[in-house]
Amino acid sequence: MLSLFERSKTFKSRKPGGGTARYDLQRLSQEILKQSLHAGNLREACKAPDGYDVNDWLSVNIVDLFNQINLIYGSMCEECTDKSCPVMNAGPKYEYLWQDAESEKYKSPTRLSAPKYVDALMDWVDRQLADEEIFPTAPGKPFPESFRSTVKAIMKRLFRVYAHIYHSHLDEIIACGAEAHLSTCFKHFVYFGQEFNLLPVKELDPLKDVIAKL
Repeated sequence: MLSLFERSKTFKSRKPGGGTARYDLQRLSQEILKQSLHAGNLREACKAPDGYDVNDWLSVNIVDLFNQINLIYGSMCEECTDKSCPVMNAGPKYEYLWQDAESEKYKSPTRLSAPKYVDALMDWVDRQLADEEIFPTAPGKPFPESFRSTVKAIMKRLFRVYAHIYHSHLDEIIACGAEAHLSTCFKHFVYFGQEFNLLPVKELDPLKDVIAKL
């Protein structure tokens, strides 16, 4: 079995585009997150700083949230296989079907194993983040009217990966000694979603007990 370090080396994070201004905003976001973690107040890290466009703030942070869950799943859930997880679920009450209107293969809701579902999901999110018409990086180029709805769709789908991890792979995370890291990343994810009303309350049901403990 590969060590956590060895497995994580294969992970390639996405960096926000947009030149110096967007890079500076990402650095500011990371600095605020560090300070908030030190102060024990992650909610503060989610608030858009004064003087910055909220959509720019959402754009930068969505990249970071995507990288966090991508790394957690990719480096710590080695036992998530077609055999161990033949369906993508969050316990017996919640099963997720994959649909991608842009794909010939998945135009209608399709049952997939968890690893195939997560692969399709991460590829889909990556395509959205790379699309200049959705996440513009050119200075002065406006965000589309559909931007907020796309961000909500991304957050809803990324939440499902957390839900699967907590219900099916928590023991594996604990064995890696990474439970505290998972908890911090998930708390940041939920707080950010709540700050900007990006997560439907009903969608949170599979992890409502976990969220209540945050």
